[in-house]
Amino acid sequence: MIINIKAMIVVLAIAAVVFRLGKPIALQFSSASDFARRRNVWFVLTATAFLSPSFWLYVLIATPLLAWAGRKDSNPLALYLILLHVIPPVPVDIPMVGIKQLFPLDNYRLLSFCVLIPAAWRLKQLRNSSRIRGLTAMDFSILAFGLLQLLQYVPPDLPDHRILQDSATNVLRRGFLYFVDIYVLYFVASRTCSNRRAMIDAMSAVCLAGAVMASLAMFESVRSWLLYSNLGDGWGLGEAYGYLYHVYVFRGGFLRAQAAAGHALVLGYLLAIAFGFWLYLKSHVKSPWRRIAVATLFWLGLLASQARGPILGAIAIYLAFSVLGPRAVPRVIKAAIVVALLVGTVSLTPFGGRVVNSIPFFGESTERASVDYRQQLAERSWELIQLHPFLGDPLARTKMEDLRQGEGIIDLVNTYAEVTLFYGSIGFLLFLAVIMIGLFKAYRASKVFARRDPDYALLGISLVACLSGTLLMIGNASLINGYEKFFYLLAGLAAAYAYMGKLPERR
Repeated sequence: MIINIKAMIVVLAIAAVVFRLGKPIALQFSSASDFARRRNVWFVLTATAFLSPSFWLYVLIATPLLAWAGRKDSNPLALYLILLHVIPPVPVDIPMVGIKQLFPLDNYRLLSFCVLIPAAWRLKQLRNSSRIRGLTAMDFSILAFGLLQLLQYVPPDLPDHRILQDSATNVLRRGFLYFVDIYVLYFVASRTCSNRRAMIDAMSAVCLAGAVMASLAMFESVRSWLLYSNLGDGWGLGEAYGYLYHVYVFRGGFLRAQAAAGHALVLGYLLAIAFGFWLYLKSHVKSPWRRIAVATLFWLGLLASQARGPILGAIAIYLAFSVLGPRAVPRVIKAAIVVALLVGTVSLTPFGGRVVNSIPFFGESTERASVDYRQQLAERSWELIQLHPFLGDPLARTKMEDLRQGEGIIDLVNTYAEVTLFYGSIGFLLFLAVIMIGLFKAYRASKVFARRDPDYALLGISLVACLSGTLLMIGNASLINGYEKFFYLLAGLAAAYAYMGKLPERR
């Protein structure tokens, strides 16, 4: 408990500074009452998590608080995004009489039940012509991919290598959780952000949450202390929590920070998307020092995570934003110079040199084994995909036992390969359609807005850049935790933006 109290003090102190310094910027994009409420709920939930002796006590306190805040907030999606990683997404089984467990509950699902589902219900009661009505092609793609997952049961990779059998009850459970975890998030994002203010408010919430996580990540890396690593011990979760969040991973002599994201890769991805949103939001910030300071903070957090894929993804987002935006040629030249200076400056420092050397095919990689493993995984995946090209093989893991790592898992670090392995080319096309439809529609809408509202066109370019960066980054990571949430969040925001491009008047 003492270690948790110390960690809580550090987390609250750092967050208080970030919220204080970020308030003038945040108030440009959200109301004072919404900002104060979101910040206060964040503090209460953080303190409750560190001081609570049980996860269920945390749930008991958080549930009415989140329900109240969701009703009060003018933009429940922004509230959801601020609180998405207030604690790590540790799953805890809901006990039930007569069966082993109902389903696991974590902070993601708690937010969905208390904030997103009520918001979706209120949206259904409103008649608003400025938002999407009915189902779109993106809706059908998401629902069809979910239906395929119900029909094609992929057993979990259990430590004892058991293969669990499916059942009618499990089908209902999986369908319900797909709706709660994925479709509700997409639905609220695509229907709530039906005007400029709501869209920008949601983007600024991602940036504010990212600023807090980046600051915590810098502390973790410098002090070699994972602030949330002992949280599960206080809840009595023991190994179930420690296996996921208690492992200290070092790269190049530095701790890979993860803050409350649950994994260094997830932290890096979230900060890369926050940086992509900031590329647009900074155009509304007058102070050049604040614009530079926020961008620098995101990059320091990225370096603290030492997540190679997200670092390259953030660079790709910056280049895409420069190429697709207005005055593309001077922007691209500026972007190339900035990237070159950034890489050159970082590589001259001892910390930066280790980061550059840890990137595959750059310098002298310090983790050749990781590169070799990914290559072996790609070769084996392709062999298995060719055997079941259309619907995949739900038991593909049983044919990859020689690739099981020391952690006891087969680490499928490529979302495209993972989806195609288990659901075939049909599943791959349905999965890819979700984000590709959003990307092309958002890009087309940005071209429409460019003729009548250059600022709103730039917002669309930011979304397109983040979608493009996501397509790159999920090729180097599994669709877990924040990766999954932001994949469907970006799809929803793109759908909302594209719909506004069809309206006769600017909203």
